[in-house]
Amino acid sequence: MFDEDKFHDECGVFGVFGHPEAANLAYLGLYALQHRGQEGAGIVSSDGKTLRIEKGLGLVSDIFNADRIKMLKGDRAIGHNRYSTTGASHLQENVQPLLVNYALGALAIAHNGNLTNYGIVKDELEAYGSIFHSTIDSELIVHLIAHSKGSNLLSRVIDALMRLEGAYSLLVMSEKEMIGVRDPHGFRPLCIGLLDGAYVLSSETCALDLIEAQYVRDVEPGEVVVINENGIESYKPFPDARQSCCIFEYIYFSRPDSYIFGENVNFVRKMLGRKLAIDNPVEADLVVPVPDSGVPAALGYSEASGIPFDVALIRNHYVGRTFIEPQQSIRHFGVKIKLNPVKKLLEGKRVVLVDDSIVRGTTSRKLVKMVRQAGAKEVHMRISSPPTTHPCFYGIDTPTRQELIAATHSVEEIRRYITADSLGYLTIEGLLEVVPNSIGRFCTACFNGDYPMPFPREKVTQLGLFEK
Repeated sequence: MFDEDKFHDECGVFGVFGHPEAANLAYLGLYALQHRGQEGAGIVSSDGKTLRIEKGLGLVSDIFNADRIKMLKGDRAIGHNRYSTTGASHLQENVQPLLVNYALGALAIAHNGNLTNYGIVKDELEAYGSIFHSTIDSELIVHLIAHSKGSNLLSRVIDALMRLEGAYSLLVMSEKEMIGVRDPHGFRPLCIGLLDGAYVLSSETCALDLIEAQYVRDVEPGEVVVINENGIESYKPFPDARQSCCIFEYIYFSRPDSYIFGENVNFVRKMLGRKLAIDNPVEADLVVPVPDSGVPAALGYSEASGIPFDVALIRNHYVGRTFIEPQQSIRHFGVKIKLNPVKKLLEGKRVVLVDDSIVRGTTSRKLVKMVRQAGAKEVHMRISSPPTTHPCFYGIDTPTRQELIAATHSVEEIRRYITADSLGYLTIEGLLEVVPNSIGRFCTACFNGDYPMPFPREKVTQLGLFEK
């Protein structure tokens, strides 16, 4: 399928504290964050005495209806969208938020990220008798909170996270309070909003826009915010770490209308396209985006190059996760089910095809051939990021290094494989030159293998939370 040859962020989180329609607002927040996960979703609410949960597999709009929302009583709630993995469906036990009872009462947790020492710490806990009920690393945080000797939830959360390494933007809720945490490196985004005196926590600002909440600020790397009936308090309990915000939030993951790490995503993507045109010029007649994430970069490429822009690949947004293939083979069926070329625009043209990344190269190869078969005279591929040569271990679902085409092939070899007339990428230096205030802020490990934190390679897996 078209979307399977992409990097994928693995989830989104959303929380509301102090609003009478907390559960309904959480539903809307998850709806806005649907792009961050389509396999499952859940909401836990609290009325100050009892935590209630509703969750399921599928899209937010398929899981929740008015009756299920009414079951979620209270003025505070947290929600989670789970990333849609490939292959067999996953157990509902893996859908978050997780809800448990422990020594201090009820506890709900929603986590975006990946814990790189998950295997080691899990082995230690199991050796002392802990029993895990899911295959997600988020459950590890619950066990550590329960094992902590801290006198309150805040101290137990901090104690638990002190033992963990990796990426996390985390929401924790008890009957009385809500805690938001961002890991010391700041890999994954998390922001704070206000709505009629209620506090909102969200992976992206686009969810704040939907419920008409005011953006206040980002949760800082290594910051813990505690929200209760007395308001909001901030703590910085963790040692300073190398700031390593995920650059792919700008390139592909986030919605273009969101503000991530202080900048508008659409603006950054257009600037990437402009830089791409300056560094990789070509004589052509038409700039065509690979929808949807390639659109802003293609617009920027068109503006900087002066080559006209048009939407010559039309995307079908209504394709489900499964479909019945015809018995008789159709060329490039997996891509054609999602994208169809506009022959009238492409016939006889020298086309610049702009995409955000090339992962395995299989989709790019099919797209180039599809555009050529639609009548294009030349097809020049332009990529608004550097070649992806290394897998991510910080909350992104990426192929193994052996599957990443740029890890084992030169740009010229990739060009020949995808059958393009030319191929151009951004350089890492060009990428960081475009992104405002980029010096020392972003993780670029997927481009150069410069991982910002060490991890035990014999124990860590790429998104081990998806192991079955």
